[in-house]
Amino acid sequence: QVQLVESGGGLAQAGGSLRLSCAASGRTSSNYAMGWFRQAPGKEREFVVAISKSGVSTVYADSVKGRFTISRDNAKNTVYLQMNSLKPEDTAVYYCAASDQAWITSRRNEYRYWGQGTQVTVSS
Repeated sequence: QVQLVESGGGLAQAGGSLRLSCAASGRTSSNYAMGWFRQAPGKEREFVVAISKSGVSTVYADSVKGRFTISRDNAKNTVYLQMNSLKPEDTAVYYCAASDQAWITSRRNEYRYWGQGTQVTVSS
């Protein structure tokens, strides 16, 4: 089992940047593919980006491609989400999640462990 704690959320202006972190404890994060999801008020939780166990492979939602970058440091059991060129529509609670599937996935139901989320608000 792994516990996930997100940090780094906050308020940013449109065009600005934020960096989210997801610290894993318990079983080491290198055993899991990791993903970031987000949920805006009144909307379904949606996939943002995922990274494979080794960090070699990534997959991005079209809405964030070219603006967001996921990375991981398995020695620190931490996954990062660098968010640049932020837009008001990026406003949401961002969740870190861990999947014990052998493959990288964007499917929410293939992630077993979830953090509590961190709020990101982008003002126009």
